[in-house]
Amino acid sequence: MNKEVLDFVVEKTKELMAAPSCSQEAKDAAQSWLDAVGTDRQEEETKKYIAELEEDIVTVDGLIAFAESEAGAKVFGANAGNVAEHAKEIKAAGAKYCDCPACAAVEAILSKKDEM
Repeated sequence: MNKEVLDFVVEKTKELMAAPSCSQEAKDAAQSWLDAVGTDRQEEETKKYIAELEEDIVTVDGLIAFAESEAGAKVFGANAGNVAEHAKEIKAAGAKYCDCPACAAVEAILSKKDEM
């Protein structure tokens, strides 16, 4: 991985870890990857990290379905309808994924996965 890609992924990884919507599993995978950068474990941890990110990113359709569900109502409370409406708007504008800070960071990282 070249330095430019590495620096980008490190920056986005830190953004991911700081995002309130980041899952604990993603935070753990991110930290393991950061710890492995520059070591003989980097390649192995990169594969694990990418797999975790691909599993965790929420599609816009998944966000809509969740926001409109009972579980979504419990998570988002009175904002569930607004979240669903927002998701529909970004889908109409061409978004494939949720645009919360965690998903946005994951999408950016995954855009570089072939270079990682």
